[in-house]
Amino acid sequence: MGTYDHLQGVLSVEFSLLEYGDFECPYCRSAAPVIRELRERLGERMVFGFRHFPLAEIHPFALPAALASEAAAVKGRFWPMYDRLISGDEPRLRQEDLRRYAEEIGIPPEHVVWPATQFVEDRVEADFNSGVRSGVRGTPTLFVNGKRYHGTVSVGDLLTAIEKSAGHAEK
Repeated sequence: MGTYDHLQGVLSVEFSLLEYGDFECPYCRSAAPVIRELRERLGERMVFGFRHFPLAEIHPFALPAALASEAAAVKGRFWPMYDRLISGDEPRLRQEDLRRYAEEIGIPPEHVVWPATQFVEDRVEADFNSGVRSGVRGTPTLFVNGKRYHGTVSVGDLLTAIEKSAGHAEK
Protein backbone atom coordinates (compact mmCIF):
# COMPACT_ATOMS: atom_id res chain seq x y z
CA MET A 1 0.00 0.00 0.00
CA GLY A 2 1.30 3.44 -0.84
CA THR A 3 0.50 7.06 -1.46
CA TYR A 4 -0.85 6.14 -4.90
CA ASP A 5 -3.76 4.32 -3.26
CA HIS A 6 -7.00 5.85 -2.05
CA LEU A 7 -6.41 5.97 1.68
CA GLN A 8 -8.37 6.64 4.82
CA GLY A 9 -5.75 7.22 7.44
CA VAL A 10 -1.99 7.54 7.18
CA LEU A 11 0.54 4.97 6.06
CA SER A 12 2.74 5.14 9.15
CA VAL A 13 0.15 3.63 11.50
CA GLU A 14 0.18 0.25 13.22
CA PHE A 15 -2.44 -1.55 11.09
CA SER A 16 -3.37 -1.60 7.41
CA LEU A 17 -6.24 -3.06 5.44
CA LEU A 18 -6.21 -3.00 1.65
CA GLU A 19 -9.23 -4.00 -0.43
CA TYR A 20 -9.34 -4.93 -4.08
CA GLY A 21 -12.98 -4.24 -4.81
CA ASP A 22 -15.73 -4.04 -7.40
CA PHE A 23 -18.62 -1.63 -6.84
CA GLU A 24 -21.15 -4.04 -8.35
CA CYS A 25 -19.99 -7.08 -6.35
CA PRO A 26 -22.53 -8.12 -3.69
CA TYR A 27 -19.72 -9.42 -1.47
CA CYS A 28 -17.94 -6.06 -1.60
CA ARG A 29 -21.21 -4.40 -0.68
CA SER A 30 -21.52 -6.75 2.31
CA ALA A 31 -17.91 -6.09 3.32
CA ALA A 32 -18.30 -2.29 3.29
CA PRO A 33 -20.09 -1.99 6.66
CA VAL A 34 -17.61 -4.45 8.20
CA ILE A 35 -14.70 -2.33 7.00
CA ARG A 36 -16.45 0.81 8.19
CA GLU A 37 -16.85 -0.68 11.67
CA LEU A 38 -13.20 -1.77 11.74
CA ARG A 39 -12.16 1.77 10.86
CA GLU A 40 -14.35 3.10 13.66
CA ARG A 41 -12.99 0.62 16.21
CA LEU A 42 -9.32 1.03 15.30
CA GLY A 43 -9.53 4.74 14.50
CA GLU A 44 -6.18 6.35 13.79
CA ARG A 45 -4.37 3.05 14.41
CA MET A 46 -5.50 1.69 11.00
CA VAL A 47 -5.18 2.89 7.42
CA PHE A 48 -7.66 1.57 4.87
CA GLY A 49 -6.77 1.51 1.20
CA PHE A 50 -8.91 0.73 -1.84
CA ARG A 51 -7.87 -0.51 -5.26
CA HIS A 52 -10.16 -1.21 -8.19
CA PHE A 53 -10.73 -4.74 -9.42
CA PRO A 54 -13.84 -4.45 -11.61
CA LEU A 55 -15.02 -7.86 -12.76
CA ALA A 56 -16.47 -6.42 -15.96
CA GLU A 57 -17.26 -9.79 -17.54
CA ILE A 58 -19.84 -10.56 -14.85
CA HIS A 59 -20.60 -7.04 -13.57
CA PRO A 60 -21.39 -4.78 -16.54
CA PHE A 61 -21.60 -1.61 -14.43
CA ALA A 62 -18.43 -2.20 -12.38
CA LEU A 63 -16.03 -0.52 -14.79
CA PRO A 64 -18.14 2.63 -15.35
CA ALA A 65 -18.54 2.90 -11.57
CA ALA A 66 -14.79 2.55 -11.03
CA LEU A 67 -14.15 5.21 -13.66
CA ALA A 68 -16.73 7.51 -12.07
CA SER A 69 -15.02 7.16 -8.70
CA GLU A 70 -11.65 8.00 -10.26
CA ALA A 71 -13.11 11.01 -12.04
CA ALA A 72 -14.49 12.10 -8.66
CA ALA A 73 -11.05 11.52 -7.13
CA VAL A 74 -9.57 14.05 -9.54
CA LYS A 75 -11.91 16.57 -7.90
CA GLY A 76 -10.89 15.38 -4.41
CA ARG A 77 -14.16 13.50 -3.91
CA PHE A 78 -13.20 9.81 -4.14
CA TRP A 79 -14.49 8.79 -0.70
CA PRO A 80 -17.87 10.53 -0.97
CA MET A 81 -18.35 8.84 -4.38
CA TYR A 82 -17.12 5.51 -2.97
CA ASP A 83 -19.73 5.74 -0.19
CA ARG A 84 -22.55 6.29 -2.68
CA LEU A 85 -21.39 3.56 -5.08
CA ILE A 86 -20.93 0.87 -2.43
CA SER A 87 -23.91 1.57 -0.16
CA GLY A 88 -27.30 -0.08 -0.23
CA ASP A 89 -28.43 -3.63 -0.80
CA GLU A 90 -28.66 -3.41 -4.57
CA PRO A 91 -26.14 -1.62 -6.76
CA ARG A 92 -27.42 1.47 -8.53
CA LEU A 93 -24.68 2.08 -11.06
CA ARG A 94 -26.33 3.12 -14.32
CA GLN A 95 -25.23 6.34 -16.01
CA GLU A 96 -28.12 8.30 -14.52
CA ASP A 97 -27.15 7.03 -11.04
CA LEU A 98 -23.52 8.05 -11.51
CA ARG A 99 -24.63 11.50 -12.64
CA ARG A 100 -26.93 11.86 -9.62
CA TYR A 101 -24.15 10.83 -7.22
CA ALA A 102 -21.83 13.40 -8.79
CA GLU A 103 -24.42 16.13 -8.22
CA GLU A 104 -24.92 14.95 -4.63
CA ILE A 105 -21.20 15.24 -3.88
CA GLY A 106 -20.83 18.57 -5.64
CA ILE A 107 -19.13 17.81 -8.94
CA PRO A 108 -20.48 18.30 -12.46
CA PRO A 109 -22.34 15.14 -13.53
CA GLU A 110 -20.81 15.12 -16.99
CA HIS A 111 -17.36 14.58 -15.39
CA VAL A 112 -18.18 11.05 -14.15
CA VAL A 113 -19.50 9.41 -17.31
CA TRP A 114 -17.91 8.39 -20.58
CA PRO A 115 -16.30 9.95 -22.61
CA ALA A 116 -15.13 12.33 -19.86
CA THR A 117 -13.80 9.38 -17.84
CA GLN A 118 -11.38 8.23 -20.54
CA PHE A 119 -8.53 10.07 -18.85
CA VAL A 120 -8.77 7.88 -15.71
CA GLU A 121 -8.93 4.50 -17.46
CA ASP A 122 -5.19 3.94 -16.94
CA ARG A 123 -5.59 4.34 -13.17
CA VAL A 124 -8.30 1.66 -12.97
CA GLU A 125 -6.29 -0.63 -15.24
CA ALA A 126 -3.17 -0.14 -13.07
CA ASP A 127 -5.11 -1.16 -9.95
CA PHE A 128 -6.53 -4.20 -11.74
CA ASN A 129 -3.09 -5.27 -13.00
CA SER A 130 -1.66 -4.82 -9.52
CA GLY A 131 -4.35 -7.17 -8.25
CA VAL A 132 -3.58 -9.78 -10.89
CA ARG A 133 0.12 -9.64 -9.96
CA SER A 134 -0.85 -10.06 -6.28
CA GLY A 135 -2.97 -13.15 -7.00
CA VAL A 136 -6.37 -11.49 -6.80
CA ARG A 137 -9.04 -13.55 -8.58
CA GLY A 138 -12.25 -12.24 -7.07
CA THR A 139 -13.68 -9.53 -4.90
CA PRO A 140 -13.37 -8.47 -2.25
CA THR A 141 -9.79 -9.56 -1.76
CA LEU A 142 -8.29 -8.14 1.39
CA PHE A 143 -4.70 -7.70 2.51
CA VAL A 144 -4.15 -7.31 6.25
CA ASN A 145 -0.86 -5.60 7.08
CA GLY A 146 0.41 -6.58 3.63
CA LYS A 147 -0.58 -10.25 3.82
CA ARG A 148 -3.50 -11.72 1.89
CA TYR A 149 -6.43 -12.47 4.17
CA HIS A 150 -8.29 -15.76 3.64
CA GLY A 151 -10.81 -15.70 6.49
CA THR A 152 -14.41 -14.67 6.90
CA VAL A 153 -15.20 -11.01 6.26
CA SER A 154 -16.53 -10.28 9.72
CA VAL A 155 -15.53 -7.65 12.24
CA GLY A 156 -14.34 -10.20 14.79
CA ASP A 157 -12.28 -12.31 12.39
CA LEU A 158 -10.71 -9.33 10.63
CA LEU A 159 -9.94 -7.61 13.92
CA THR A 160 -8.19 -10.74 15.15
CA ALA A 161 -6.22 -11.05 11.91
CA ILE A 162 -5.24 -7.38 11.98
CA GLU A 163 -4.00 -7.55 15.54
CA LYS A 164 -2.11 -10.85 14.98
CA SER A 165 -0.35 -9.76 11.82
CA ALA A 166 0.85 -6.31 12.90
CA GLY A 167 4.37 -5.65 11.75
CA HIS A 168 4.25 -7.61 8.47
CA ALA A 169 5.61 -5.88 5.38
CA GLU A 170 3.17 -3.92 3.25
CA LYS A 171 2.04 -5.34 -0.09
